[in-house]
Amino acid sequence: MDKEAFFHKLVTFTTAVHEVTFDLTKDVRPEGITPVQYNILEYIAVSQPVTLSQISDCKNISMPNTSRELKKLTEKNLCEKLDVAEDRRKQMIRLSDAGQAMMNKAFEQIGERFLERIKDSSTEELEEISRALDVLHSKVFNSGE
Repeated sequence: MDKEAFFHKLVTFTTAVHEVTFDLTKDVRPEGITPVQYNILEYIAVSQPVTLSQISDCKNISMPNTSRELKKLTEKNLCEKLDVAEDRRKQMIRLSDAGQAMMNKAFEQIGERFLERIKDSSTEELEEISRALDVLHSKVFNSGE
């Protein structure tokens, strides 16, 4: 296999993922939430509980900026910090009930758009897409875990 062509295919694919993500998520961000805050909330919703450094690393935001945005989200009652019993210096972050409800609503809209996008796919195609997603998840996107 030509590794350069294979890598080019990956770059093209990840670019397409970003474009589709934009299409699926546009206009789902609630009023009063900045794009950066929404991205943080989305990450917490999928990965909770998380640490400040996990958010900072995954979203490529500096620790001070991440901390500042989390403070704003906590003040809006959308997320909460929990102390870790084994290490008092460490805190885990999760969505509050209000934050979870807000993200559930956003994910519902995203889900509807996704289903509309794949509505003409056959059962076999959907099964193939599901298998491909499983392989990508286990071999490419979770390779560091």
